[in-house]
Amino acid sequence: MKKIILLLTLLVGALTMQADDYAYLVFETTDGAKVSVPVEESLTLTIDETTLTAGSQIFTLSKLSKMYFSVSDEQATSLYTFIINTIMNPSTDEDDIKKADINGDGKVNVVDIVTLTNDGR
Repeated sequence: MKKIILLLTLLVGALTMQADDYAYLVFETTDGAKVSVPVEESLTLTIDETTLTAGSQIFTLSKLSKMYFSVSDEQATSLYTFIINTIMNPSTDEDDIKKADINGDGKVNVVDIVTLTNDGR
């Protein structure tokens, strides 16, 4: 029994140490959008009834498909894809529209891609 507990303790410790090399925790939603949250010493994950909070980001649990560690910020590339998908397949979901409306004009269009590019995101 002591051997099993020692083995489990070592495995948990090894898994925890591997995450130290990754700078971002990436959340991917069911529509393919990605949000990268910088991993800091004080990053807190909180799960409420229908939401997950990671730092200052809040996600609806039913819309999350993946969560993983990454060495790079994957949000910018996926944001281009998300905006293009929203332009090609207009969404009525208010959260999707707000997320894709980079320049804040209340519409999702090519201007948002230009704004994203000029912003350096």
